[in-house]
Amino acid sequence: MAEAERIIGTPDTPGAAGAQPEQPDGSAGPEPERSDRSAAPQGASDEAAGTAGASSVSEAPEASGEAAAAPRGRRRIAVLFTVAALAYALDLISKLIVVAKLEHHEPIEIIGDWLKFEAIRNAGAAFGFGEAFTIIFTVIAAAVIVVIARLARKLYSLPWAIALGLLLGGALGNLTDRIFRAPGVLEGAVVDFIAPKHFAVFNLADSAIVCGGILIVLLSFRGLDPDGTVHKD
Repeated sequence: MAEAERIIGTPDTPGAAGAQPEQPDGSAGPEPERSDRSAAPQGASDEAAGTAGASSVSEAPEASGEAAAAPRGRRRIAVLFTVAALAYALDLISKLIVVAKLEHHEPIEIIGDWLKFEAIRNAGAAFGFGEAFTIIFTVIAAAVIVVIARLARKLYSLPWAIALGLLLGGALGNLTDRIFRAPGVLEGAVVDFIAPKHFAVFNLADSAIVCGGILIVLLSFRGLDPDGTVHKD
């Protein structure tokens, strides 16, 4: 009987019905990998959090740099227009005084024969050059003002702001004479009164233009651009 039962086999017990089949090595079947599946979303979330953190860190300096650049640009524009307004006001006031007190009068000696104040009307460019091209010089002055206004949007350099302010104030000063003084609109003669010995007679607007031009040349040699960057050729 024992031999027959061994050959036929005994029926499964109730507890054996839910048992895991044995592997060839005698171990039970694999358990469900709950920990792995639950760990995957956690890892993905950590990776996403790390990516978000890295992007926020990389974007933070850029955003702070832009925020710092904006007020710096506004300050440079303010310097430009302040210098321009000061140069323009000094030129305009000096010309009004010269026309009222000095025109049609004898020159006033400031340093003997070396420097005099003498009122003259100049239809040409700075220092009395090119009197036959009054309209052309008027158009050039207007073009200079437009170019400076466009450069102001990218202005982050203090020296460039001063230089462009001098150019702008000087150009506005002489352009005012071209428009409002005789003999007519766009052909008006500029009032000059500073008369050094052996040199052309000029005014404060001419001086501002020359000083601004010299400063721009020096800044260009140093490699400083209007946006504040420095380059080396």
